[in-house]
Amino acid sequence: MTRLRPLAALLLVALVAMLAASCGGGDGGSEGADVRVALVTDIGGLNDRGFNSLANQGLERAESELGVQGRVFISKAASDYVPNLTSAAREYDLVVAVGFLMGDALATVAQQFPDTDFAIVDYPWSALEGAPPNVRGLVFAEQEAGYLAGVAAATVATGGTISAVGGQAVPAVVAFLAGYRAGAKATDQSVRVIQGYSQDFVDQAKCTELALTQIARGSKVVFAAAGGCGLGALQAAKERNAWGIGVDADQGYLGDFILTSAVKKVDVAVYDTIQAVVDDSFAGGEDSLYDVSNDGVGYGEVSERAPDRDALIETLDDVSQQIADGEIDVPRS
Repeated sequence: MTRLRPLAALLLVALVAMLAASCGGGDGGSEGADVRVALVTDIGGLNDRGFNSLANQGLERAESELGVQGRVFISKAASDYVPNLTSAAREYDLVVAVGFLMGDALATVAQQFPDTDFAIVDYPWSALEGAPPNVRGLVFAEQEAGYLAGVAAATVATGGTISAVGGQAVPAVVAFLAGYRAGAKATDQSVRVIQGYSQDFVDQAKCTELALTQIARGSKVVFAAAGGCGLGALQAAKERNAWGIGVDADQGYLGDFILTSAVKKVDVAVYDTIQAVVDDSFAGGEDSLYDVSNDGVGYGEVSERAPDRDALIETLDDVSQQIADGEIDVPRS
């Protein structure tokens, strides 16, 4: 009988572990089981391979790690914003609106559902009509990421011309482009910076046309800050043997012609916000700011083809630290 005691002990340990897991004592994934989260995209949809896609990654991570129940509402037109937000608010504990263009719609709906928590990407809470107290703004220092992109662009352009393709002149895009120009000029005062707006965040053909025009004017580097439309600008850069700089996500997956990307961690912001709801620490009536100092924005992988790649990375790291330390004040417009 004594030989059976070790086996019996192992079985007892296994039974206790199973009981603990069934009671929610595992890795914490059940913490958010009762939390329902809705993500409402802007018209760029999840196929923009950047902004909306990143927000969805944050939701998917929360589903996996926190156990929340999530759903994505796709907006195909601006007229979908209010209906989507309203439907989400009726059924979900937290509703995350993705993008500045949804500000007016969110302000309206949030005031109609005061018991629902809301968050909006790229829109400061204080700017919302009526300043609804149940909304948290998720805002970014895009100018800092743009500055780093400008440093990289001017470094490889060596006194030539670089350019930027913006979508619409919403505050986030204006900040990206302002930082880009400032970073380029701080690196090389002689560099020529040209820019333009496609007036669209979806139609890639419009960004392609604008980028081709810029390249024809001598641009050696094209920074695309235009959502899904920007993919067209990057494709134009590839076809004309120019460098491309991605935005929001690290878009180096497009090929080694992507010099780097102006990274904006929307996925982290969305996950952090969901975590706060799960922890019962969510607070509306204020903003969460993501910048270089807290690793909320930065630069992406530097292309293996980049000339003097190691030196460029060292420069970008040094500039990042200077921004974080407040030694460089980057303009937002």
